[in-house]
This record gives sequence, C-alpha cells and structure tokens, in this order.
Amino acid sequence: MSSNKNNRKVLVIHGPNLNMLGTREPDTYGTLTLEEINQDLAVLGKKLGIEVKTFQSNHEGEIVEKVQKASQEYSGLIINPAAYTHTSIAIRDAILLLDFPVIEIHISNVYKRDEFRHKSMISDIVHGKITGFGAYGYQMALNAIAQMH
Repeated sequence: MSSNKNNRKVLVIHGPNLNMLGTREPDTYGTLTLEEINQDLAVLGKKLGIEVKTFQSNHEGEIVEKVQKASQEYSGLIINPAAYTHTSIAIRDAILLLDFPVIEIHISNVYKRDEFRHKSMISDIVHGKITGFGAYGYQMALNAIAQMH
C-alpha cells in the first residue's frame, strides 16, 4: 500500500456496460452480476483487512472524477475501464495522479477478441493487468494489492 497512507481502503471502478453483467453476453462475461462481484470483493476484503468500495459508471467524466478524488481517501485502485480502456486519455491522465498501486482488470481475455481491444491506454502506467480470468480476476487483483506495501 502507499507509504503515505495508513488506511487500507481500495476503490474498485467498473466502467461502462458492466452494470449489465449477468445478462450481457454471458458466454464472454459469465453469469455473475455486478452486485455479486461486489459482494464477493467485500467478503474477501474483510478477510484481508481491506475496506472495499465499489463504483460503476457508464460516463467517462464520472470515472475521471472518481479517480481524481481517490488519492484523498484510498490506498489502492482496481479499475476495469471496459470500453474506455481503448479510448480514454482522460482516465489515463487521472490515474497518473495516483501514488498507490493500480491494477487494470478485464473479465474476458481481450487478446482473444477484436483487434481494437488489444490496445489499452493505461496498461503501461498501472502496476499490473489481469485479463481473462472472469469475475475471479477482481479477487486476484485485490489479493495482489493486499501484498503490495
């Protein structure tokens, strides 16, 4: 966790269309709902001694503002920018403001999908990237952040 933070709070940001998990392309994204993923993260966070807060938005500006404010309250960020992964310089610039571990997560293996999904605007500035492990990737990311001191 960041050396200037005594708290163990992690923010999880879910990007556009992730509010439709469970019904959206279940062959690609699985059948768990976003609420179920968030509940699983809260349970794991409790076991790890980390308070987990979640946020979902379909709007780029709301995600940017949440990332900007994260440095005031959190000591880690897990972000699935979803479609904004491939387009958002604004989210990238906001992440550059952070001084704590940031992990990029994708439910599907983006490298087995459309060519345009292979390019991430944030992969080169985050601490790590998890892709293709389904909803379990979020738990992998939380475990990884718990190990980063």
